[in-house]
Amino acid sequence: MSEYTAEYIQSKLEKELNATIVNVVDESDGCGGKFSVVVVSTVFQGKPLLQRHRLVNSVLEEELKKIHAFSMKTYTPEQWEAQQQQ
Repeated sequence: MSEYTAEYIQSKLEKELNATIVNVVDESDGCGGKFSVVVVSTVFQGKPLLQRHRLVNSVLEEELKKIHAFSMKTYTPEQWEAQQQQ
């Protein structure tokens, strides 16, 4: 069982990536082993998908050793805005 909560992950990503939006969903029924996240940050501008994911992974490096499943979607604010229009 992981000691990490959705709130903990959200707070850390907001702080480290200067993210405007971080949505974290604990998909593991509260045990903290499976998370899905959406991160919106200006830090991602001009960076390819792989580089964005590496940024998120580096922020959560220690946590990911205990989390079994972790999926993410990363957007710039402009991409997020366009996504919301669909």
